[in-house]
Amino acid sequence: MYKVEIISNQSVQDDIVELLEQEIPNIEYTIIPVVYGKGLSSKKLGDTVWPEQNFMLFSYVEDEETAKKIKMIITAIRQKFPREGISSFYYKVEE
Repeated sequence: MYKVEIISNQSVQDDIVELLEQEIPNIEYTIIPVVYGKGLSSKKLGDTVWPEQNFMLFSYVEDEETAKKIKMIITAIRQKFPREGISSFYYKVEE
């Protein structure tokens, strides 16, 4: 089993979710709608100085093939939106 975490600007949330659901119809996930933080290129703190916000999506998938497919989807989204600071992390977990 694999845990996948995606953290990104809220502006691309719909694009990410839509492509995940399109390419992996049975995907199950949880979204944390507002996530604050500082990445390599900018801060997203939801305040007057740094008004943008991130979201976080995580999913547990059964096999490595699905985790790799998600990684390819995120790569495609990064190419479409190169300035949005899309991060993803993949962990093998024990059941």
